[in-house]
Amino acid sequence: MFELLTERFNKSLSKLSSTKKITEKHVNDVLREIRTALLEADVDYDVVKAFLKRVRERVLTEDLKKNISPADSIVLTVYEELTNILGGEKSDIKKGTVLFVGLQGTGKTTTIGKIAHFLKNQGFKVAVASTDVRRPAAMLQLERLAEKVGVPYYRFDETSPVSIAVKSKERALKEGMDYLLLDTAGRLHVDEELMQELKQIKEAVKPSEVLYVADAMQGQEALRVAKVFHETVELTGVVLTKMDGDARGGVALSVKSAIGVPIKFVGVGEKIEDLEVFYPDRIAQRILGLGDIQSLVEKAQQVIPEDEAQVLATKIMRGEFDLEDMLKQIRFIKSMGPLDKLLGMLPGIGAQLKNVKIDENKLKKTEAIILSMTKEERRNPKIINMSRKIRIAKGSGTTVGDVNKVLKEYEEIKKAIKSMKGLLSGGSLPKFPFRF
Repeated sequence: MFELLTERFNKSLSKLSSTKKITEKHVNDVLREIRTALLEADVDYDVVKAFLKRVRERVLTEDLKKNISPADSIVLTVYEELTNILGGEKSDIKKGTVLFVGLQGTGKTTTIGKIAHFLKNQGFKVAVASTDVRRPAAMLQLERLAEKVGVPYYRFDETSPVSIAVKSKERALKEGMDYLLLDTAGRLHVDEELMQELKQIKEAVKPSEVLYVADAMQGQEALRVAKVFHETVELTGVVLTKMDGDARGGVALSVKSAIGVPIKFVGVGEKIEDLEVFYPDRIAQRILGLGDIQSLVEKAQQVIPEDEAQVLATKIMRGEFDLEDMLKQIRFIKSMGPLDKLLGMLPGIGAQLKNVKIDENKLKKTEAIILSMTKEERRNPKIINMSRKIRIAKGSGTTVGDVNKVLKEYEEIKKAIKSMKGLLSGGSLPKFPFRF
């Protein structure tokens, strides 16, 4: 997501990198390019106008930041203003009954399943229910998702959406749930019947949150519809779906300023775990090509057990690392998600990867080769002679050349880890040698 914006922002701001003194003309030229980039990304016109005005006023009237170059000072100003229009701070989802609204086809029901999965993993008690009596398939879909996630689904033999909502809330309170995620009917378009039904449900259950689920790829149309919902049921937040398929990201940059409510989550894939909390500062960093180290660290913490991390850290301190450790790291990397997404979170990497195809099959091949080794061979690779290499190659469906490459990469990684140990004593930072 935001690929086009990142590319255009980097191109325009890089022109200032060699400039020792920033003039008003420099500022105007850069902001003109940024304006074009934002409008092409389908950001709301009024939002673009206000954003550029604030940046221009700050750059031309404020003292340049101390200890950084004039160009970096402008980048910092753009970053701060981008963070502001994205919402400023992360907005948590309040406990209680959370009402989900939106048009049909935006991924509303799937989003509820993803959020239920997220909240459950945070240690909260979560239940889900659907008031969409017109589409039994929607109810069945949510029930299946609830089973997959492992949370209760509340089913009632009722034909009234309001009655289902009320009974669901009563049961959630009785069972001590932290969250009740309540699905509502959607339409292919906004109509009076839909809005009246939503108003009645809201008045009956008095939800802690009313979240609008929008398809990010619909651009300004999604924003227009969100305004209609906001006028009727007073939204408290937005969830954007299909952000992984939207390289522009205009809706994300428009929501807070245009409607006045924060984005809570973004959907970034089809899997149940493909949901990200919306951090305005981190998104601003991604747009400016500064990476997203915080999110990368959090992903790592989710898949790497603390005791495993501690063992590896101890081995690194001792300068030790065997092929079993390498196998574990490969599995950790695979479980964190697609490599291009992970590497895109590193500063300066995202733009470089635009036209680069990451070969994830290489990880699978390396894993197969290591699994074809005996425990003794993994712990002491020096004993792997030619006959052992032939056996390993046959067992993994690869060649002796492939086995040699894995062993060479292992030696380079081991060497880098020993250098990392030296870094603690004032050495230089080693380059990580694993190639994709």
